[in-house]
Amino acid sequence: MDKVAEEVDRVKNEWNDAFHQTLDRIKAIESYKKQSGSTDTNSLPRLNALAQDGLNLLSSLEFKLDLLVPQLLSDSEVEAAQSLLESWKNQSHNLRSSLRNANMQAKANMRKAAQEEREQLLGGGEESTIRRRNLQTKAGMTSAAESITESLRRTRQLMVQEVERTASTIETFDESTGVLKKAESEYKGHRSLLTRTRNLLSTMQRQDVMDRIILAVGFFFFSLAVLYVVSKRIGLLKLQRMATAAIKAGMVKQANHIPRDGGRNPVQANEDLIHRVADPQERRVWDEL
Repeated sequence: MDKVAEEVDRVKNEWNDAFHQTLDRIKAIESYKKQSGSTDTNSLPRLNALAQDGLNLLSSLEFKLDLLVPQLLSDSEVEAAQSLLESWKNQSHNLRSSLRNANMQAKANMRKAAQEEREQLLGGGEESTIRRRNLQTKAGMTSAAESITESLRRTRQLMVQEVERTASTIETFDESTGVLKKAESEYKGHRSLLTRTRNLLSTMQRQDVMDRIILAVGFFFFSLAVLYVVSKRIGLLKLQRMATAAIKAGMVKQANHIPRDGGRNPVQANEDLIHRVADPQERRVWDEL
């Protein structure tokens, strides 16, 4: 049997005990002052207070059972508990009706007993005087007892309310402590996460600086290499042009010292030769560029 079923059984037993006690008190109210000259141990207000406490206890037990019903495991247990709860509510309603009827009967009994005592007092004689004094003494004692009982009952109610308030406050403190502990653990987790994030950001910043430095140095060396290649290309081109010009100048000078041959102009032949010689050189230079 699980804990919920055990709690339901305990509530059933408590409700049955409270029901029988309340029923006995209602019967005592109904028979209050039923016989003339009877001495009741409890006054009518006290009996009503006890009966009302019993009804309140029954209501609290019904509310507790109503909370336990959805926690039962099987559907059959839930249906049985719901039917039992409905039966309890009907019986509690009947008890309240019986309490009202019992109070009406008790008031009728009190009126009847007062009428009988009045008739006996009006009868005269020493017995009547003694009886009147005894009634006054009993009335005073009953009134004092009722006052003390009512004060004790109010004190008990105040103590119960204070205990419930204290229990609620302690429960609230426990919940607040649990929430604070949870918040503390979450804060520690966030703090460690922030520390790791800060370290990671610092590492990324250092890596970014290193990357920038590497890129700058690489771009610098690349620029130097480009300038070097360009300067080499320009110098080679100038050298080739100077060599070509020197070759042309030398061949022209040689042509001026050679005599005419077969009616052909030696200068023109030399120029054609120079053009044929220089032409491949220039083409090779342009191809290289």
